[in-house]
Amino acid sequence: MTFILLDESGDLGFKLKRGSSKFFIVTVLFTNSKRQLESIAKKVHKSLRKKFKKVGYLHSYRETPITRTRILRLLGERECFILAIILNKQKVYTKLQDEKAVLYNYVTNILLDRLFKKKPISTDGPITLIASRRETNKFLNENFKDYLQRQINNQRRLLLNIEIASPVKEKALQVVDFVSWAIFRKYEKGDDTYYNLISQKIIEEAPLFP
Repeated sequence: MTFILLDESGDLGFKLKRGSSKFFIVTVLFTNSKRQLESIAKKVHKSLRKKFKKVGYLHSYRETPITRTRILRLLGERECFILAIILNKQKVYTKLQDEKAVLYNYVTNILLDRLFKKKPISTDGPITLIASRRETNKFLNENFKDYLQRQINNQRRLLLNIEIASPVKEKALQVVDFVSWAIFRKYEKGDDTYYNLISQKIIEEAPLFP
């Protein structure tokens, strides 16, 4: 079984002078063992609980530099690979700026297409894509799943199952959150400190609109 885990960093707002991020990053991490990612989250979470009695799920934005570094270093020791697509929002067509759900679906589909073209993973067996839930609207979530399923089925025949899950329940997504955040920070803040901890795992990192 092959697992593809998907998360994003940044926002899809376009008020760049009023607090919106300059970049939006969509990241996929793929592996043949989701359990090895879950073990990272469990290990770090357990160590934090020894210091703090109440610890919620791991989230890159609110964790300390020590925790971020530890998670990314542990990931660097695991068998997995990463692809990311970089959206410079200053280059997004005006029409797409008003259709955030459409834009997100479009960006994600392009990223998955690049993944399957590179064929770093076997596509002969079943594949499970788990996307981090970003919408509370059930209709938008179903639309996202249906859109990707149609696009992928039109382009290639795969035994693909798409799920949308909360990082609270799907611990592997907590680790991917740190990966996406590290790549986002490189572009948004010009800080590659965390990015360098996982750079050897990244097989593609490309802009959508050069």
